[in-house]
Order: sequence, then C-alpha cells, then structure tokens
Amino acid sequence: MADAPVLGGNDKVELDDAVFGAPFNGPLVHESVVAELAARRRGTHATLTRGKVRGGGAKPWRQKGTGRARAGSSRSPLWIGGGTVFGPSPRHYTVKVNRKARRAALRAALSVHAERGSLFVVDAGAFDAPSTKQAHGLVSERLGGSVLVALAGEGEEAAAKSFRNLAGVSVLPAHAVGVADVVGAATLVVSRDALDSLIDRAGRSSERATKSPNEAAAEAGGTVATAAGEEPV
Repeated sequence: MADAPVLGGNDKVELDDAVFGAPFNGPLVHESVVAELAARRRGTHATLTRGKVRGGGAKPWRQKGTGRARAGSSRSPLWIGGGTVFGPSPRHYTVKVNRKARRAALRAALSVHAERGSLFVVDAGAFDAPSTKQAHGLVSERLGGSVLVALAGEGEEAAAKSFRNLAGVSVLPAHAVGVADVVGAATLVVSRDALDSLIDRAGRSSERATKSPNEAAAEAGGTVATAAGEEPV
C-alpha cells in the first residue's frame, strides 16, 4: 500500500490501493482532459457576415457601362470592410464523457502521483491565520515545479490564502479538481479532508464494481438471486 508524506513532519498517510493503485490508461485520461479543457471555453467568438456588416445597401455603380466588374454591395467579402465568410460563431465545446470513465481517469491520474512520490498531505489546521512565509517553508522543503494545492474549503480558508500567493502554486477546492489539473501539476498537495473528497469522487464507482450482485441487492433490500432449488434469503 502506498503512502503520502505529511509536509512539515515525519508522519505518513496510507493511501487506498483502489484509488491510488490503478493502472494508467493514457487514452482515457486524454479523453477526460480534452473534455475538461473544452468545457472551459466560453464559445462566445463571433464574426460579422456580409448581412450583419453595417452599410452596403446601395449598389456601388451601375451594372453595365463602367468597364469595371459587377458589384452589388460594398460589403462583399471581397471588399475591404466587407463581411467574413465561414467565420466562427457562438457555439459550445461540450464533450460528453461517461461518469465511470471520468472516475477511472481521475484514479489513473492520482495513481501516477502516488507511484512517483509526488503526492503530499498538508495539515490545513496548522494555519491559524494566513501566512505566506509558513506556506513557503512547507513547499520549498521538498517540492519543485508546478504545485497544485487541493483544499476542502470549509475551515481551510487561512491555508488557501497562504498558498495562493506563491509563484507556481495553484489552489483549488477539492470538488473542482479535475483530471487536467492533476495531470498538469508536477506535485499534488492535499489536505486530509480534500484527500477524503478525492477518494470519494474517484473511488465510488470502483467500490460498487467490487460488490457482487447479491451484496448489492441485499444492501438495497431486494431479493437475492439464488441457485436452483435454494430458497431466497
């Protein structure tokens, strides 16, 4: 079973193999990252077609007799100041990824950090007040590169304010941490409550999958399937 060191001390937190011991699935992680990054796009880009550009209602010159090419509007895409052909228009970039696939991708991303030893736990309760100096002392001891700090939110505001001023450090609530955030960070730092939240998000489907149909039916209060000749429980 893997473990995560606690910053500022010698303690270690044991990690659940069901969440932090999953094999890495590159295509699945890539699919989830693409979907998350696409969902962050606002999709408000727009251009003006020839019908939306102001002006151009009058014919620039008569049809024949001038020696010039025929022109019906000064807002043609061929003219300076004209409209745009096949330009971008407002749209959404949402890509659907199944819930089980998202959880499996999150487990794979977390398992990479656990395997290479770049997952750490921080005691958010140790911050009585915001202190960037205290946060820098914890981060500069063992960490390097981009750092993602995941906090639970409630009761950990002081820790969030302490880490957010450090260069190369991003602070996110645990419920908003996605696969793209985990994969893009060189080091992952989580509080104990945030760790429980990530385990709940990533490991719920795996726990269901490990239960047999009889166990699931028994918990739900339903009829348990039995072999021929046996009475149901």
